[in-house]
Amino acid sequence: MLAQDTVDLSATVARHLPYLRRYSRALTGNQTSGDRYAVAVLEAVVAEPDLLAQHDDPKVALFAVFHSVWSSSGAPVAEAEGGLASAAQAHLARLTHNSREALLLNTIEGFELDQVAAIMGSDEAEAKHLVETAIREMEESVRGSVLVIEDEAIIAMDIAAIVEGMGHRVTDNARTHAEAVKMAAAERPDLILADIQLADNSSGVEAVNEILAQFGDIPVIFITAFPERLLTGERPEPAFLINKPYTEEQVRSAVSQAMFFSSTDSLRP
Repeated sequence: MLAQDTVDLSATVARHLPYLRRYSRALTGNQTSGDRYAVAVLEAVVAEPDLLAQHDDPKVALFAVFHSVWSSSGAPVAEAEGGLASAAQAHLARLTHNSREALLLNTIEGFELDQVAAIMGSDEAEAKHLVETAIREMEESVRGSVLVIEDEAIIAMDIAAIVEGMGHRVTDNARTHAEAVKMAAAERPDLILADIQLADNSSGVEAVNEILAQFGDIPVIFITAFPERLLTGERPEPAFLINKPYTEEQVRSAVSQAMFFSSTDSLRP
């Protein structure tokens, strides 16, 4: 029975771990730092398996363990090593405590407000207030230019409308790898939103990597029907990843946070 319990525990953790890692990286703004917290959660669960029995939903329980670890560490972002991480340190100091956590849990990870409350150890009204506060504070913090890399015209138009409705400017829409690189070279964006499979069967991931090799730090959001292709545990992985079909709230949340972490000089408060 003990062996079966161990197998069940491993299966439960394995099923939800990619999404815990996504959440952790988005919170810290850094893959290395984010994965360090995920490892700490695994160590806590292995040492005390009953932690996953504290909530009816094992995913809620796993994320609640994360928040216990996260809160006890002071909820820092990645080490201030220059670039995006350094900018994040300064920006985060201006946010209402716990608001980003609530926003990510609700809009990116898809937890209902009562689940967010359970994870964070608060009540539903407080969770709702934190989500609304985070959206307002982040959207008011910065404005910038956005390159959309998406081969489906209707989706590209929808994404552009959402982004422009937030007050950002869409520089262009690329349908292929070559177009994306050319458009980025013509005008360096402050943010990239990209699909991973493009019109000519080229790769949005390869296009983004080529752009980043040329320009350095630019925050990237991948919007894809195939998240498992990017949540592999290999490096590099995106800090911001949205599943298709997406919601407007997910796009707005990810754009706000990605812009929030950007250190480009062209971004304006």
